[in-house]
Amino acid sequence: MNGQWKSLLGLAYRARKVISGEELVLKEVRNKRAKLVLLADDASSNTKKKITDKCSFYKVPLVIAPNRYELGQSIGKEERVVVAVTEEGFAKKLKLLLE
Repeated sequence: MNGQWKSLLGLAYRARKVISGEELVLKEVRNKRAKLVLLADDASSNTKKKITDKCSFYKVPLVIAPNRYELGQSIGKEERVVVAVTEEGFAKKLKLLLE
C-alpha cells in the first residue's frame, strides 16, 4: 500500500470533506452523508464492531487503514481511529487506493 491515499485524504480534509471522530462519523453514516468510512486496523474490537455494523446497515463502504497514526497523520492530527469522507469523488478514489 503506497502513501497516495494519505495525500488524497489530506486534500479531502482541507476541502472540508472529511469528518473524524467516532460519534461524528456515526452521525454522518446515519444521515447518509458518509460516502466512505476509513477505520484504523488498530481500533479496539468494540469500535470496529460498532463502525462495521453501522456501515453495513446503512450500506456505506468501509475500508481498513493501516493504523490510527497514519490515519491521523494524513489529516494533520495526532491519531484518528475512524474518519468519514463525505464527497463521492474523493470516496471512490480513496477506496481504489486502499483496496
